[in-house]
Amino acid sequence: MPATPEKQNQRGYIIPIGGAEGKRKKSDILNRFVKLCGSSEARIMVIPTASLMNDTGPQYEKLFKEMGAKSMCVPIETREECFDEETLRILSQATGIFITGGNQLRLSTILGGTPVARRIRKLNSAGVHVAGTSAGAAIVSEHMIAGGRTGPSPRESGVELAPGLGLTNRVIVDQHFNQRQRMGRLLAALSFNPFACGLGIDENTAGFISPNGRMEVVGKGTVTVVDPAGLTHSSMSYVRRAEAVTLIGLKLHVLAEGAHFNVETREATID
Repeated sequence: MPATPEKQNQRGYIIPIGGAEGKRKKSDILNRFVKLCGSSEARIMVIPTASLMNDTGPQYEKLFKEMGAKSMCVPIETREECFDEETLRILSQATGIFITGGNQLRLSTILGGTPVARRIRKLNSAGVHVAGTSAGAAIVSEHMIAGGRTGPSPRESGVELAPGLGLTNRVIVDQHFNQRQRMGRLLAALSFNPFACGLGIDENTAGFISPNGRMEVVGKGTVTVVDPAGLTHSSMSYVRRAEAVTLIGLKLHVLAEGAHFNVETREATID
């Protein structure tokens, strides 16, 4: 569950990015994140745990520095390191935390239930902004999509779920959405968790979710919002393994840059 902020509207932004946002100085999404975190006063901590490539964290650290921010890569490769007091101290100095892409199960199995995970939730509740790309986007929610089938149709056994960081319980996030045809697995995830809205985020696209729940779409693609609040029927509980699932009463929005969706009120707007 998200940590409770001490003051109303004190919570930091939550920024899931659909991946492939481009590791370049002119990235609109990353520049906006740096500005939100304080521009030249920003202190951005990069967590590359999801990636198996040694240069992923340092690349983002260098990029954020080129954008004028102070930045540090915080490599966390084992659960043991999640209990390290120095790591927790470094994280506590952040105005922004950036979680890289890779394998989201590495994130959940290494960070899940540790002091680092609790510290990230607490910092976000205290106003620190948390962004994640690809796997880093998937883990921001309470329920995380860890894998599943590609394709447009929801199917029984079509999605694998794992616990996320729990920065929000209002949404379930999937990334590389249209590029990898992930509508089916997002719908399958929502059939298990119709309390939350589904956010299918395209590559080079992000949802900037403010403390009051208002999300603004930024980037070159779209955010597909699936709202199951009106769901009147789901066959997920009785279909056979791998069969297609019937879902009746869903609402869908496709939002490009500048559009908004409030994850609290579930209203989509252009303004």
